[in-house]
Amino acid sequence: MAKKVSAKARAAARKQRDKWKMKRWYTIRAPRNPWEFKKIGETLGESDEHIMGRVYEMTQQEFNGDFTKMHVILRFRVTECVGQDALTTFIGHHHQTDHIRRQIRRYRGKVDDVIDVVSTDGYLVRLKPLIITQKRVQTSIKQAMRAKTRELIVAFASKSTYAKIQTQILDGTMEEEIRKAVKPIYPVKSVAVRKSQLLQEGVVNEKGKTLDEIHAEEARSDAELKAKKAAALAAAMEDEEEEADAPSILDAAEAMEPASEKAEAPAEEAPAEEAAPEEAPAEEAAADVDHSKMTVAELKELLKAAGKTVSGKKADLIARLNE
Repeated sequence: MAKKVSAKARAAARKQRDKWKMKRWYTIRAPRNPWEFKKIGETLGESDEHIMGRVYEMTQQEFNGDFTKMHVILRFRVTECVGQDALTTFIGHHHQTDHIRRQIRRYRGKVDDVIDVVSTDGYLVRLKPLIITQKRVQTSIKQAMRAKTRELIVAFASKSTYAKIQTQILDGTMEEEIRKAVKPIYPVKSVAVRKSQLLQEGVVNEKGKTLDEIHAEEARSDAELKAKKAAALAAAMEDEEEEADAPSILDAAEAMEPASEKAEAPAEEAPAEEAAPEEAPAEEAAADVDHSKMTVAELKELLKAAGKTVSGKKADLIARLNE
């Protein structure tokens, strides 16, 4: 009986591994308008049906590199799969709870609201603005600030598409407009649209680059990046070769010591009249010298004495001396 159970367990384990092998990676892309199918992540799934409807969350810092918005969480839902690409719709955002709590202090006032707006392309969106005042305020002042904020947001949404609402929320333009509108009523500490939520989709905007054009641009940019990396690698290898051929400090010191000793030796041991005959057969001695055993510094000294150029590798220096 125990053998039968273990055999079933092994079969179940093999089946589970086979399911894992069937999965593949999908590239999650932001909406076409206004983000032009920007890559925002990857997900794993067995088929398109398993990917559809998934919600992908990321910080705004990861999305566009804005470090000041690292507390903002963006939410995207997969609505279509095209090959290995999972296309999404922006379904809202929210500020992290701990960030909101840090904004609210004991002697400050809080003005918040829930506003449902409809864009020109038929998207129903719920926005939740939050205003923090410098000090505590009366209820009448809160009502005036809340009414002014509602009026501004409704007027803006009635003349804007859903794509424009997204950009105005994420880049802080809407928050700045709210600040300017309510500041004459009472001084404010901070203004934020702390949450947005897509309640109903409208007409899909087909403006912007197609997915094939985006793929072509990405392939071109990848090719350019590879070419730049290859050129940088080749330049680094050339620099390493030049550094290897260049004389080190120790080699230069060793090359200078014999020359100084030879220059001082005749003055101490023999008079000037006896030193002259020894220097006469210099050309014959130079012909018998094995240049391959000399250092690069010594070869360059000989070339300088001969009035020749001293650039190039060691093989080039030896060939120039043997000319």
